[in-house]
Amino acid sequence: MSGNRQKFKIIFGSTLLLIIVLVIFSINAGSIPIPLPEVLAALLGKGSADDQLTIFQFRLPRIVMALLVGMGISLSGALLQGVSRNSLADPGILGINAGAGFAIVTYIFFFQGTLFLNGWASIYIMPLAALIGAFFAAFSIYVLSLKEGRTTPIRLLLMGMGVNAAFHAGLIILQLKMEPNNFLRALTWLSGSIWGTNWNYVLALLPWIVLLTPLALLKARVLDILQTGEQIATGVGVHVDRERKGLLAIAVTLAGVCVAVGGGITFLGLIVPHIARRLVGPKHAYGLPLTAALGAFLLLAADTLARVIMAPAELPVGLVVSMLGAPYFIYLLL
Repeated sequence: MSGNRQKFKIIFGSTLLLIIVLVIFSINAGSIPIPLPEVLAALLGKGSADDQLTIFQFRLPRIVMALLVGMGISLSGALLQGVSRNSLADPGILGINAGAGFAIVTYIFFFQGTLFLNGWASIYIMPLAALIGAFFAAFSIYVLSLKEGRTTPIRLLLMGMGVNAAFHAGLIILQLKMEPNNFLRALTWLSGSIWGTNWNYVLALLPWIVLLTPLALLKARVLDILQTGEQIATGVGVHVDRERKGLLAIAVTLAGVCVAVGGGITFLGLIVPHIARRLVGPKHAYGLPLTAALGAFLLLAADTLARVIMAPAELPVGLVVSMLGAPYFIYLLL
């Protein structure tokens, strides 16, 4: 067994163990702490009715949602960095999150008062609305960055920043025209908030993650080849344009559906792939699974901190992630 493979297994296993420990701690933490023995008893089906209600109907759905969103956004960032060969690529920085967010806020503005689109129906419609916005943003970035039929990583990044600014301007205009209740809801959501604290939101997101995560992992070898450059990749039989479009579709879909339920969480897709590469090297067969695990761990840690640091009030988890991600982004630019 190679040294890199052994190192990956140790780090990946340690990350999974940390996730399990953090899940137990997160169940315990909150405005109403539940002692660890009672948490374990409730998980085994032997706890009190109140503990089981709190854990299974409020805290566990939010924990599972944080894990899924962390996985999805981090994998999206890793795929975007691999496809663009740009270490600064991230669904938040490139404007994909803003496009999905604009679609969601537009949906809230025009349809939230419609009875048919309220309640349970909106849970399943919101990811579709976010997908439309995310793909429109990605398409706009790709078309605007083309020059003589080709694009470059730096043009993608700059056009992404421009599209991001345009969508944010549109978001401000919509928010100013909203009713106060919808305005506050949109503002909290845009700041990044794991607000879907019931199993319906988990079921709306879970199929996307279950389907797209294995597809992303299966493309690890293609991503490795793309890093060698377009000419070499074509020479070894890779259909570069088709593979790039497929990988971009996976990345954009992951970002869109995660934004629909997790809000505007930025920098997670930027910093987690970098941490994974520093730990296990540039090989995507190791980096992608570790990115997914680290993303799940970091977002759950940030959400737990957001819940307890000012309890009973809560900070938007996106602000906690930004406090960690913004300094790292500046470091990368330097």
